[in-house]
This record gives sequence, structure tokens and C-alpha cells, in this order.
Amino acid sequence: MARRRRWRPGHFSFNTREGQCPTCLGLGHIDLDVQYLPDIPITCPTCGGARFNEATLEVQVDGMTIADVLELSVEDALAHFADQPRVLGSLRPVWEVGLGYLRLGEPTPSLSGGESQRLRIASRLRSSQSGALYIFDEPTTGLHPRDVSTLTGVFDRLMDAGATIVVIDHDLDLLAACDHLIDLGPGAGPEGGRIVATGTPLEVAAAPASITGPWLAEHLEMTRAS
Repeated sequence: MARRRRWRPGHFSFNTREGQCPTCLGLGHIDLDVQYLPDIPITCPTCGGARFNEATLEVQVDGMTIADVLELSVEDALAHFADQPRVLGSLRPVWEVGLGYLRLGEPTPSLSGGESQRLRIASRLRSSQSGALYIFDEPTTGLHPRDVSTLTGVFDRLMDAGATIVVIDHDLDLLAACDHLIDLGPGAGPEGGRIVATGTPLEVAAAPASITGPWLAEHLEMTRAS
């Protein structure tokens, strides 16, 4: 149907006039102006929150409209489009960085800082990283330990492709996997800012001036025991 209409990709974007609902302009909601009170958002009565116009929603692939597709999680989309190599090529890196739970239409402002960082990583996984430098600030925040392991594997892939990675973090699993650590302290805020230990994880774990050292030593011991 889209080919017969000679439509371009813009017809399937709620950010363009060709694809968006004319009532809510692709927002999925409209704001009620209530006197003396903040505007109240309600679901768009025209598109029902789908964000697209009626003509765009008439087009279906495997029984799904573009609005239905955007409601899929990355993991579900990988299964649904298993026979579409071009789609898989774009989605698999997102799944590999541990973001398979995100919806394809997830609003960018709803992402956490760590999720945003990992999305940027996903966009780089399929290209050469020769000479690239990445600096990540607390990328493990809010992650399950299993996801930290996934993130560490992704960092390894980037470095194997030629990248250099600097990470600011406190997660012991990630610290234990680093090639080189720089422990700043000895305290926080005005009590910090000095290098108290540096070296491999084992060397920092044994450094008497490091507050992180004893925790890292215990973690490394537990890791070896398991």
C-alpha cells in the first residue's frame, strides 16, 4: 500500500506533517487549558494516543501498524523480525548492551543517564574504533549485576576494535575487570581529589591508603572462590 502511494519514510514518522496525527501533532495527547491551574494532558481523541494519522495507520506489515511496531520491546522486535537482516542489524547491538527491555518508541527524555550512554555505545559496536576515546560517567548506575557483566563485555569489544575507554565508577564488578585503576580520595568532595592508589585491581586492593582497597580485595577473593 505504501509503495502504491509512493510514500517516503517521512510518512511513518510522527515528527513530520505527512505522518503525524493532525490533532495532537504527533504528541499522542492534547493539553486542556484549565483556568488558574496547570494544563491537563489527555489522550488525543483522534488517534487514541497512537500519534499517527489515519492514512498512516492503514498501512500494515504482518498485521501490525507502525504504532504497533513502536510498542514492541527491542527483544520482542528481534523475535518478530527474525527474517529481516537489516532490522536485526540495527536492533541486535541495542540488545547486546542490555537494553532489550526498551520499547522501540521509548521517549528519549525517559531514559536514564546510563541507558543513554549504552545507546550511544550500541551505535558504535559495528564500526572500527581505531583512535576513539570514550569517557563514561557511572554507566553501571541502576544496573543488575548481570547487566554489569554485559556492559563489561561490550567495553571489551570496543577496546578490541581499537578504542580507549575511561570509566568513572564504583561498581566492584566493573573495577575488578579494569586493566588499570586510579583511586581518588581519600574522602569525598573537598576531602578528595588526590591519587591515593593506582595500578591493577590487585595492586589497588592491596594499597593501605585506599578506602576502596579492602572492599575490592574482598570482592576479588569472593570472585576467585566462586
